[in-house]
Amino acid sequence: MSSNDILDMYIYETNSLLEQLETIVLDAEKENTFSQDNVNEIFRIMHTIKGSSAMMEFDTLATVSHRIEDMFFLIREGTMSVVKDADRPALFDVMLHAVDYFREEMEKVEAEEPLNKDVDSFLANINSLIAKIKGEEPAAEAPAPAAPAPAETAPAAPPAAVPAGPGTGNPDFPYELRVFFDDGCGMENLRAYMLITSIQSFCSEADFLYEPAAVESDASTSEQIIDNGFLLMFKNADDRERSIPVIREAGSVHSYQPHDYVPAPPQEEEAEEAPVPQAAAAPKPAAPAKPAPAAPAANNQQHQKESLISVGLSKLDQLSAIVGEIVITEAMVTASPDLKGLHLDAFSKSARQLRKLTDELQDVSMSLRMIPVSNTFQKMNRIVRDMSKKLNKQVKLTLIGENTEVDKTIVDSIGDPIMHMVRNSMDHGIEENVQDRIDAGKDPVGEIVLSAEDTGSEVIIQIKDDGAGVNDEAVLKKAIKNGIAFPDVEYSHKEILNFLMAPGFSTNQQVTEFSGRGVGMDVVKSGVESLGGTVSITSEQGKGMITTMRIPLTMAIMDGMEVSVGNSIFTIPINNIRSTMKINSTDILHDSIDGEMVKVMDGYYPVIRAKDFYNLPSGTDEIEEGILMWLESGDVSYCLFVDELLGEQQIVVKPLPAYVNSFDVKNFGITGCSILGDGNISIILDAGGLFAAARGA
Repeated sequence: MSSNDILDMYIYETNSLLEQLETIVLDAEKENTFSQDNVNEIFRIMHTIKGSSAMMEFDTLATVSHRIEDMFFLIREGTMSVVKDADRPALFDVMLHAVDYFREEMEKVEAEEPLNKDVDSFLANINSLIAKIKGEEPAAEAPAPAAPAPAETAPAAPPAAVPAGPGTGNPDFPYELRVFFDDGCGMENLRAYMLITSIQSFCSEADFLYEPAAVESDASTSEQIIDNGFLLMFKNADDRERSIPVIREAGSVHSYQPHDYVPAPPQEEEAEEAPVPQAAAAPKPAAPAKPAPAAPAANNQQHQKESLISVGLSKLDQLSAIVGEIVITEAMVTASPDLKGLHLDAFSKSARQLRKLTDELQDVSMSLRMIPVSNTFQKMNRIVRDMSKKLNKQVKLTLIGENTEVDKTIVDSIGDPIMHMVRNSMDHGIEENVQDRIDAGKDPVGEIVLSAEDTGSEVIIQIKDDGAGVNDEAVLKKAIKNGIAFPDVEYSHKEILNFLMAPGFSTNQQVTEFSGRGVGMDVVKSGVESLGGTVSITSEQGKGMITTMRIPLTMAIMDGMEVSVGNSIFTIPINNIRSTMKINSTDILHDSIDGEMVKVMDGYYPVIRAKDFYNLPSGTDEIEEGILMWLESGDVSYCLFVDELLGEQQIVVKPLPAYVNSFDVKNFGITGCSILGDGNISIILDAGGLFAAARGA
């Protein structure tokens, strides 16, 4: 495995652990406690991040994760009862801060940027919590040793002269560490005292000694430290192990040497005994016992991972492309013009079997790219939590259908639109005054419902809040001010809501942390439409607002209905077709504003003639000779007039060439193309875009 592969695996595993950690912390904050399983899992996560970060030589990440691991070691040993109720909010804040810190650093690792070395204040917060958990007052000098060591002061090999041999030290404190500071750093006695105060945050004074003893009050001890080093002696090997990262990250530490106390042996035996202290510098017998309680969870995960592998998205893209070509080739073979008029029973049977296998291959290749939207949904918990605190609003988030699966590229793309709408509901939707909600007969705690539903051909994502809803008057006033509405025109409620998705539209009068910068819902609209989806808004003043996103499950392969208009062939997505019908010219109504209209069931819908809209040279104009297709896209419903239905076909969506896109064809209801079995090209129509273009024309 190359170094790049190892780095990619490190980034992937760390990000996965951070998502898991954030979910645990957010759930625990609602209960105001960590369960014992939570504590064990967080300990395991921090232990894993610490080890992998140290292996990758990301020292600051290893240091921070190690310190959090130490904190949860104390909680695990004494259960959550060791954390006072008053300190628990700070504990949750520190853990979420840790998630943010690691995510920011992971982004820097991916971008090959230098990591943040200034973790001083963050470590001080952790140390302060550790001191409170242990029932101690954190020392004022404690933050100083947490400063990350510059690269040039990384622990080096011990000096050639062995600072202490067997027989020195204290047999009651057999686990020793001798620390040497950089030459000429100055104030060695105070630097030694700072190490002591840091170690006291997790190790009581009764469990360790140090020499020289009067480093705080006697400046002359600096000379002894320069000559012989600063000796720390511990009762327990575990305390010494936990001290090593503190020493490693302290400023101006040149080197340190762990060794164990042994009685003074004869000189000839000393040479044989010499390797023993070095072996003791490796993990001590007590160290492996630390992760023991988390072992069952680790074993379960190991068993689960045996049936799972990670595959690069580029390989899945390549697989999808090849499967798409197989689909096209299969259609070209079975629909070859050379076979017309021939009765080949054996060939037909084989062709049916080939189609069956091709369909199964398509389904499998598509399923490999499908992942649940749960990760994207879960991230919204953090948005609601943080905004609730900053806006001083009580809001709960309800998730529905988070196991709905969508194509990986689509899941990655819908995160920002969903986040924008959740923030919009938090900032604009939910009332600021709790009394207003009570007076309106609502629950004092606002609710945002984020749901996903798989309809078979598309996924419907809704963001619903029970806030104040949209104020039509305020929106219309701002639209007139922006020049996108006119004061002497009456607008329907639906048209006013559509103003919200105009570029740069925002009803906030002041710029805040969350809104008012002219970044409106057009970002949501453009983001969803780039995926081939649609966005619609419904609202009732005083009741709340609902934003509905309809997004295709995948953008690679789709079911479509092929139609012809003269010599041209178009494909219309099946999920946009409500029905097809034959009508007479007498069924057509002529409206001065909407043009041709037709009554379908209990409604009247405009008619768009594909031949006229695309200025095609051939095709029928007689309504009795063609087919009327009732299409629906989001909140748009109309009828499209074409010559003939050619049949349903599973097609591979191909992007339009760059030179074709330069003509802005997407604004004419064209979303892509596909290669047919006979080698011809079929234009794929966007039902919603076609209607918008026709009405605009």
